Amino acid sequence: MTRVAAIDCGTNSIRLLVADCDPETGELVDLDRRMTIVRLGQGVDRTGRLAPEALERTFAACREYAAVVKEHGAERLRFVATSASRDAENRDEFVRGVLDILGVEPEVISGDQEAEFSFTGATKELKGSDHLDRPYLVVDIGGGSTEFVVGDDRVRAARSVDVGCVRMTERHLVVDGKVTDPPTAEQVAAMRADIEAALDLAEETVPLREARTLVGLAGSVTTVAAIALGLDEYDSARIHHSRIGRDRVKGISDALLKATHEQRAAVPSMHPGRVDVIAAGALVLLSIMERIGAGEVVVSEHDILDGIAWSIA
Repeated sequence: MTRVAAIDCGTNSIRLLVADCDPETGELVDLDRRMTIVRLGQGVDRTGRLAPEALERTFAACREYAAVVKEHGAERLRFVATSASRDAENRDEFVRGVLDILGVEPEVISGDQEAEFSFTGATKELKGSDHLDRPYLVVDIGGGSTEFVVGDDRVRAARSVDVGCVRMTERHLVVDGKVTDPPTAEQVAAMRADIEAALDLAEETVPLREARTLVGLAGSVTTVAAIALGLDEYDSARIHHSRIGRDRVKGISDALLKATHEQRAAVPSMHPGRVDVIAAGALVLLSIMERIGAGEVVVSEHDILDGIAWSIA
């Protein structure tokens, strides 16, 4: 076993996994897995820069994570940064801050690298499963971007497009600095058109419709699953590998787009940091399912974070 620490810093959240990995058996044992909503990508789509307050929230989480990594005595640490930090003019400020706190430089990876990590993390434990048809389409709906990966034992094609729950919310649902509550039909239509254009881009290089099993990753997907399962609180074990039908996803997406902030916040399994962006995330998931004709999505709690851990094991 090799004890590793993996950090995934995205547009909406930063997450830590400390785990013991055995590359020979394919076993990964969690020691600590946690997530903090920091909204690093706040305003990036509009300004092109990381906001000072977003950087400070992220650095505060990094200080907490540094203590956890030290406590568990991880032998290796890898910090991967995704969409928001790829897009920001002042990403050097972000890099310096992380290096000072954690002693490692964040790797601002490409969308293709992000896709490969997501695929590995989501499918490593599915290999050998006889009840899921291949190829898989792994979809990682993040805050700033969505990754599409088709593969079986390995990645066949991948594409990252700039459609995520935070980016879509800020681009289409925010007026005068506030999320419209609830959004208008015109706003939803504009957001849907943006998502469909992104799916057209993804299909230029990834054969989305060849997939036989859709695997969905990240907070938007797992939150939709928690709602579909009627959970009184977020339960990772029940969500992992649950199967949610397209009709159920459509019902949840429609309801979230019609709900007020207070109604969304009242959902028992809803993380407070997702209240304003979950409607956009659910619509991205529904649009993908309708585009490829998927009857259901297999929800995975294992994703890019697990892929990063395996990359250093």
